[in-house]
Amino acid sequence: MKGLILAGGTGSRLRPITHTGPKQLIPVANKPVLEYAVEDLRAAGITDIGVVLGHKGREGIQSFLGDGSEYGVDITYVVQGNPLGLAHAAGCAREFVGDDDFVMYLGDNLLNQGVGRLVENFESGDYAAAIALQHVDDPGAFGIAEVDAAGEVRRLVEKPDDPPSDLALIGVYVFSPAVFDAVADLEPSWRGELEITDALQSLLDDGLAISSHVVDGWWKDTGKPGDILEANRLVLADLDPADDGTVEEGAETKGRIDLREGATVESDAVVRGPVSLGEGVTVRDGAYVGPYTSVGADSTVANAHVENTVIIGGAEIDASGRIVDSLIGSDVSITSADGLLPEGQRLVVGENSDIKL
Repeated sequence: MKGLILAGGTGSRLRPITHTGPKQLIPVANKPVLEYAVEDLRAAGITDIGVVLGHKGREGIQSFLGDGSEYGVDITYVVQGNPLGLAHAAGCAREFVGDDDFVMYLGDNLLNQGVGRLVENFESGDYAAAIALQHVDDPGAFGIAEVDAAGEVRRLVEKPDDPPSDLALIGVYVFSPAVFDAVADLEPSWRGELEITDALQSLLDDGLAISSHVVDGWWKDTGKPGDILEANRLVLADLDPADDGTVEEGAETKGRIDLREGATVESDAVVRGPVSLGEGVTVRDGAYVGPYTSVGADSTVANAHVENTVIIGGAEIDASGRIVDSLIGSDVSITSADGLLPEGQRLVVGENSDIKL
């Protein structure tokens, strides 16, 4: 069985962070989201992996993954070009997949329990596909599956007005090569895309069976800043921390702290986990780094109070204020505005205004 990771999206909902890099390389607990997908496939015994690329971020992803040998896998790159839907991305990989079954994994997904059970379900019967599902509160916002008591799929519909269930497709699938014929016959949806739910429904219409697996634990789509922060919280809560840095005498540390090589917590700093401090990070005297924060490599935090935040790396934070619930890009400088503020309020006020200062 092969793996196929889709990494061709533009990341428009994560701008401006994605103006300078692909969303799949945004770190969660100081590990790029894409790396989690590779690890999940490898843990399921899948080491021959295709990565589907778009126009944007292609070089960054190829530079990060290389040939895959660093991660114990073999990477082949497939260029999709314009993002014309998940089914289109699958179709672009037909030559790579050949006659093998394959797992298709959206590269901005995070799964708590991996894909092993989904693969087992697929291999347990004569199935054309298998889909990972999770119960959701707002099924009208997802592709939704209707399944029978045995877990076999009966019907699929994309973002329904009247959902047949609350079981949402979460972006991880197993396919036999039969899916390629289904994709070839698709017409674009109202969004101008080839929908994977339409391809799955086509398999059902042809009398082929599809199994399902409701995932254990949590699942996160990391497509928006709030999703990144929530995923960071979830991963840090279960993190097996490293202890490869330095905590100076007098520093106050509490809870689970992932301290990477070269990271330093100075003597008058406070760090309360769960926290991940990347390689070469310095938390200076007087700084506070609070729960559910990841500070990327070669960053410095001084004076500031930082909590529930992802700092991607190379950042210089030296301000006396509180930074909370934030996603901060690479090589950012945040410093104090003390002494720079005007003595009074500067206003441009239109007529008939009512202002309280």
